[in-house]
Amino acid sequence: MSLFARPLVLLAATLIFSAAARADDVQIAVAANFTAPAQALAAIFEKTTGHQVKLSFGATGAFYTQIKNGAPFHVFLAADEARPERLEKEGDAVPGSRFTYATGQLALWSSKPGLVDKQGAVLKAGDFNKLAIANPKNAPYGAAAMETMTKLGLLSALQPKLVTGESIGQTYNFVATGNADLGFVALSQVLEGGKLKGGSVWIVPADLHAPIVQDAVLLKRGAANPAAKAWMTLLKSPRTKDLIRSYGYAVK
Repeated sequence: MSLFARPLVLLAATLIFSAAARADDVQIAVAANFTAPAQALAAIFEKTTGHQVKLSFGATGAFYTQIKNGAPFHVFLAADEARPERLEKEGDAVPGSRFTYATGQLALWSSKPGLVDKQGAVLKAGDFNKLAIANPKNAPYGAAAMETMTKLGLLSALQPKLVTGESIGQTYNFVATGNADLGFVALSQVLEGGKLKGGSVWIVPADLHAPIVQDAVLLKRGAANPAAKAWMTLLKSPRTKDLIRSYGYAVK
């Protein structure tokens, strides 16, 4: 059984909810880097609880703005800790509901085998046309990419080659479709079953950027929603943590 399938099966077998509970809908804003694990968890959640999940994927900064403007989300799975904390302080989230569900890993990836070496020296060599990053104002992985290039002393040299996606999802698509030769993405986006989907990758050392701490928070709109509360409980399950790790995240 693959590294991906094992935690998925174990989670489905051990996650227990009351069958008598009324089914509800929960709308969840999810940072784009967490797309694949969120979809896997949603399938388990719906099958096990009877609740229905609507997942929306995008940039953390954009979601923050939407929530402040009244977007009908019950739960927010961010790619940072700052915006959930801000929502909690500003009265838009349930106090004490915020917790870290994952710590992300930044990766330099190309869909072309052999282009990206294991030390990331391709960045200094500059043997490529376009380098994709996510908008650092809205996407924490984009901010981590900028910090990495700055620490390597390469930002000025690489600036003319940069193309910017509005989210890490769009950034990944730039590279996957060949519109960019390589790009800084979330490691979770290029793994499948715990293995590289294809192409070539450099896992960026953690000391080159601030930790990508990803927090979840129950929003005020979801305070009385049983499905929203059940989702938050699911995220804290030990088996869920195993599943999240299988996508390349660190989880405590």
